[in-house]
Order: sequence, then C-alpha cells, then structure tokens
Amino acid sequence: MKSVNHHSRLTKTLVRSLAFFLVFLVSSSAFSQDIDEARQKEGKKLFKSLCASCHKLDKKLVGPALAGIEEKRTNEWLKAWIKNNAELRASGDKDAIAIFEEYNGSNMTAFPQLTDQNIDDILYYTTVGEVKKTPAAGGEVAGQPQGDQAPKWLIYILAAAIVVAFLIIGGLLKTISELKGAPKTPGLMGQTAELWQGIKQNTFLKVLTVIFGALVAAYFLFGTLFKVGVDTNYQPIQPIAFSHKIHAGDNKIDCQYCHSSAKHSKTSGIPSVNVCMNCHKNISEVADDTKVVMDDHTLVKADLDKEIAKIYEAAGWDADKLEYTGNTKPVKWVRVHNLPDFAYFNHSQHVTVGGVACQKCHGPVEEMEEVYQYSPLTMGWCIDCHKETKVDLKGNEYYAKIHEDLAKKYGVEQVTIAQLGGKECGKCHY
Repeated sequence: MKSVNHHSRLTKTLVRSLAFFLVFLVSSSAFSQDIDEARQKEGKKLFKSLCASCHKLDKKLVGPALAGIEEKRTNEWLKAWIKNNAELRASGDKDAIAIFEEYNGSNMTAFPQLTDQNIDDILYYTTVGEVKKTPAAGGEVAGQPQGDQAPKWLIYILAAAIVVAFLIIGGLLKTISELKGAPKTPGLMGQTAELWQGIKQNTFLKVLTVIFGALVAAYFLFGTLFKVGVDTNYQPIQPIAFSHKIHAGDNKIDCQYCHSSAKHSKTSGIPSVNVCMNCHKNISEVADDTKVVMDDHTLVKADLDKEIAKIYEAAGWDADKLEYTGNTKPVKWVRVHNLPDFAYFNHSQHVTVGGVACQKCHGPVEEMEEVYQYSPLTMGWCIDCHKETKVDLKGNEYYAKIHEDLAKKYGVEQVTIAQLGGKECGKCHY
C-alpha cells in the first residue's frame, strides 16, 4: 500500500510538471506571437539608417552591442544619451562619462531630431530583434518542378523512346512486307557500298575529295592555332568571393576608387586590402537578403560574412577588439587579364587622354558576380578599335595642326586613331 502511495505521488508530480511545461510553452509561444511587427519594422528601418554604421545587435562594432539594451539602462537615460550624449556627460552623469572613456573618447553622433516615439521604436527593435518568418503553406522549393510540370530529363527520355519505337516499327513493317513477297531493298550498308565503288572508279571525285579534305584540315588547323593565347571568358577561382555586381553595380563604387592607378599609370593596379578596409572596417557583415550567384552554387549571408572575415584576416584586423594585430597576410588574387610581354599597353593613355570607359575593354563589370575576360585582347581587336575610334582634340592644341593636315589628307572631318598613327608597330611593340 505504501508503494502504491509512492507511485501515486510520483504520477501526480510528473503530471503537474508536464502541465507546467505545457503552460510554459503556450505562454512563451503567445509571447513570441505578441510582437508588434509594424513597430518592429519601423524600429529596424531607423536602426539600419541611423545606427547600423556603428552598432550591431549581437556583437560589438564601433560601439557596443545593443541587443537587450533596455535591460541595462532606463528608457529616460537612453533617450537623453541618444538625443545629446555630450550634454548628458556635461551634467556629470557617471554612466555617460564611463562609456565615453571606455571607447577612448569617441563622440557618438547626437540625434536631437528623433522623437520619443522614434527612439522607443528603435529600442523595441533592439529588444525583439529580427522576426523569423516561416514559409507559407504549400510553398514551392526552388529548383523543384512546379505543379504537374515534368522534369526536363524525363521529357528527353520519352522523346528518345518514341524515336526508337518508330524505328523498330518501321523495321518490322519492312520485314513483314519482304516476307509477303516484296523485293528486298539493299539497305543502308548496301547503298554505302555502291557509293564507295562509284567513288573509287571516278578519278575526278578522288581529286575533289582530297582537295576538300585538305581545305577542311587547314581551316581547323589555323583556326585552332589562332586561338592559342586567346582567353576570352577566362574566369579563375579567386581566394575571396568578391562581387563586382554588389560593389560597382548596387553600391555604385567608381572603378577608379579601387583601381586608382589606371588614370596615371601603365597598369590599373590591384587594390590593397587597406582599400577594402576603408569600408569594411565598419561593415563586418552583409544585409540579410544579399546573395551572390556563382556558376554552380549560390552564396548567402552566412557564406558572404565569412568572405569579409578573410579580408580581416589579411589586414590583421581583430573584429572583437576593433584593433589591428599586425599579423597581416597577402591576398593571392589570380590575374584575369594578361597581355604578352612584347605588347605595350598604357592604361593612363586610354583612360585619361582617350577618355575610354573601363567597360569598353572589360565589359559590363558592374553586372558580373565573378569577373571574367570579356574581350579577346588580340592584336586584330585592338587595331579594329583604333580604326573605328575618332580622335577628340577638344582642349588639346598640341595636335590641332596635325589633325587639320591629316583631315585634309584623308578627306574627313575627324581622323581616327589609326590615321593618327595608331597602326604603327612601334605604338604597341618595342
């Protein structure tokens, strides 16, 4: 009887624990569903536009992490700090002075234009964070057939099966007709043998066939030789997945911000990692919806944040302490565009003097996730450009007399680069 009582108590305890656990789950679920999405969205918008350059929710950036900041400071203190932190320090507030000293006297931007409601929305966002959206019921997974649509490989197999079936049926019908007394046809092999016998007995056809074969062989031989060293569409794998589409396309960064030597040097130059750090010192991760589509895979936020971490490793930047460690390492970029050693090309002559756009030779780089060689960069390609491009002598009096004489000589209003000497061997070979 004592044992039964013990079992009874144990059962009651387990039932109560289970009931308490269920109540906890329901209450927590109800709490998670009580998020004011409109307010969270407004707070996120303000946070991204005003705060994200110096703060993150989950980790330290220029300033401290702000997730759950309302648990550490009062609402009134936070509003006073955000609107005018210098005035708050001047009032002798110990917490404000301590934070100022902790971050080496770095002044935080004041936001007196923000209303109390704006600040409350921002603080609400720092409390609830991101709202995780679940996929809608019946949602389709990317890459899978939609509705009743059959996969392409199945369609190809069915088409091949139909063709084979028609061939088999045709063969059977032919055999049946021959069994019924129809005369036998020589078939494909028989016709081929008859044709070969005719060719062997015709000397003219032999000579014609040899000449045709020699011309075809020469065509393919010289076509292959002329492709040697032409690396159009060459796209090597780089050590860091740098997207020109994001930087030059979406963010409108000028080509010469990174390749600054193109306007005053023979080469365009490979930007040092310090150029990257001009922006990425404060940008340690990409936006949530950022994607980079490669040839065989897609990089999402988690992957791209790791690529930024590679820049930090190369620069010797400690993202947690926000300081340089001095332990740097080079980024081993793989060269894409490469001219032969005997060919001379000067970027500044084309970019600065000629005013040639980068896209003229490198293609629509602002649309490329991975850069590839767009143009053939052959001698013929360069000469064709020199033949077509007219010289703009505006503001260049040095060539005015030469241009006038050449224009009369060739009977044109504007001479081309080729007519100005752009086809001379010494221009590109030395």
